[in-house]
Amino acid sequence: MKIVVQKFGGTSVKDDEARHTAMKHVAYAVKKGFKAAVVVSAIGRKGAPYATDSLLELVGNEKSKLSPREMDMLVSVGEVISAAVFCEMLKENGLKATAMTGPDAGFKTNNDYRNAKVLDVEKQNVMEAFKSFDVVVVAGFQGLSKSGHVTTLGRGGSDTSAALLGAALGAEYCDIFTDVSGMMTADPRLVEKAKFLKNVSYEEVANMAHEGAKVIHPRAVEVAQQAHLTLRIRSTWDDVDETGTVISDRNLAINHYRTVTGIAHQTGLTQFTVKSEDCSADRLFDLLAVNDLSVDFINISPEKYVFNLNREHSLVAKTVLSEAGIPVSIVEDCVKVSIVGAGIMGTPGITAKMVGALMREKIEILQTTDSYTTIWVLVHGKDLKRAVNVLHETFLGE
Repeated sequence: MKIVVQKFGGTSVKDDEARHTAMKHVAYAVKKGFKAAVVVSAIGRKGAPYATDSLLELVGNEKSKLSPREMDMLVSVGEVISAAVFCEMLKENGLKATAMTGPDAGFKTNNDYRNAKVLDVEKQNVMEAFKSFDVVVVAGFQGLSKSGHVTTLGRGGSDTSAALLGAALGAEYCDIFTDVSGMMTADPRLVEKAKFLKNVSYEEVANMAHEGAKVIHPRAVEVAQQAHLTLRIRSTWDDVDETGTVISDRNLAINHYRTVTGIAHQTGLTQFTVKSEDCSADRLFDLLAVNDLSVDFINISPEKYVFNLNREHSLVAKTVLSEAGIPVSIVEDCVKVSIVGAGIMGTPGITAKMVGALMREKIEILQTTDSYTTIWVLVHGKDLKRAVNVLHETFLGE
């Protein structure tokens, strides 16, 4: 039995036209002799009646008095509706299909409501269904806790559902359908000269996703890498035989000599600087941890501690630090810009080239750090477009 997993995001199932277009890809897979496990997100995005954000608005979002368990009970409905509606369309068009919730499909999670971790995917129900049906439509983003309650997997959870299901079923590959044709070397809304990436490694995509590229959730890439499951990023609106961007183990012939693969960015950051004379490092970071504040982009020196938080967490941090009597310097509206590439490791001069390009454009660098595949810089938000374009031209312009 040959199996493929196909994941369709909210924009791919937002209305009848989109669902009909998505259905063509399902029908094509069945025609090619595959059994298709189709993972769907909630219908549409914010403003659509059954989108996750719309469901949250029904109870006042973060001001809701519902418990995390009850919130999961509410938002999980969006994907269930989507699975049933899409399954109905498949049946109406002659495809042998059935629909399942995440728990029906065997997703077992811990009890961390709203951001649950999948502990196991018991594939028996899906495999049994494939004896009678060519397509099993699965509600993404959800599972069943050890306590027997519905849980959701957090933002990007449907991508993770698809990768986990593909790994459990031993799928030939997993297609992530979205509204773009694949991975680009940068956000094409900012960089007109952004290029299409036909092949890319798990490591490169995971790093780009962690640093702000929104085409796929990084956890899904990590799951696929562990299982050696080939992923393909595709557009729902492209032809059925287009393969998009293929994500797999590093191909030395393709990836090895590509120093920089892409430019990613993350907006809405606030930079915090605390002098060491005003607070010890352990006290500072313990205080942030106790308040569930996940810090990013940390530099620690004998004189000061510098770190960043997103917009939501920065509001909490300001209050926490003020109440603790810890003086802090703050820079609002910052952007982290990253160059990502498997070939960065061991290649001398990359940081110098990056810094030199930004300095020639008179772009102030607030902070910098690096790893073996990524170099990050923090700049002012007003410099985002110039920074991304000059770095793209410097490393990917040839």
